[in-house]
Amino acid sequence: MNRFDSQMGGEARLRYLDADYDVLAPGSFVTCAVTGERISLDELRYWSVDRQEPYATAEAVVKRDLGLA
Repeated sequence: MNRFDSQMGGEARLRYLDADYDVLAPGSFVTCAVTGERISLDELRYWSVDRQEPYATAEAVVKRDLGLA
């Protein structure tokens, strides 16, 4: 994983890959595409490569996939 110093504080811009991500712009968090919740990069576990968006929880992934969000 390409990680920058997470002390940067702002929102990171990432390129989501199959089992990893690249940091395009440094930051300490990303925003869940479904809930709007901030996700620290240390806690980021769920994302869509096709949609290029992060998710806070597995439930958020299911909601997006079912078109509920």
